[in-house]
Amino acid sequence: MTRKADEENRSRLLEQIVAYVYANGVASLSLRPLAKHLGVSPASLLYHFHSKEELTVEILRYAGDRQRELFASLRTRKNDTAGEVCRKVWRVIGSPKDRPLFRLFFEVYGLALVDPKRFPGFFPGAVSNWLEFIEPAYVRDGLSPKEARTRATVVLAGFRGFLLDVCATGDYDRVDRAVALWIKTLP
Repeated sequence: MTRKADEENRSRLLEQIVAYVYANGVASLSLRPLAKHLGVSPASLLYHFHSKEELTVEILRYAGDRQRELFASLRTRKNDTAGEVCRKVWRVIGSPKDRPLFRLFFEVYGLALVDPKRFPGFFPGAVSNWLEFIEPAYVRDGLSPKEARTRATVVLAGFRGFLLDVCATGDYDRVDRAVALWIKTLP
């Protein structure tokens, strides 16, 4: 098999694995049930990913790439206010089609709190990627970089709370109304 075909097979397999993990979680991921679900052998999974740990890293990388794609898809303008940026962020991250991505995010966040060595490097990116996206709007609104970071931290905490609520309850309409009200109260 050529290297390119091998990489394409690995990519297709990873997409199927991520779909499985979105539905079943990562905490109790086991290679045998996963392989059975995918119709491949556990040896095939190990051939492509070498170990369960490497597979988990690839799943998280895939999910992180998807989250970055969501942010990249936001059409923010240089003159958007912080409130406008927040409304655009919520329209993207609150979307029901991306709920499995954020359920996985919260699952890994909780697991990493208990065992940070299991997910090395998770927390810095889980915070900095968001802050780096939100801060510039506050700087454009005239705040100092330090104050912009503080405000972005408030926004990040708010979005995480709203997302966690939606993931737990599925009540998007209620949370969406709350987000709209919250954004109006942001300085």
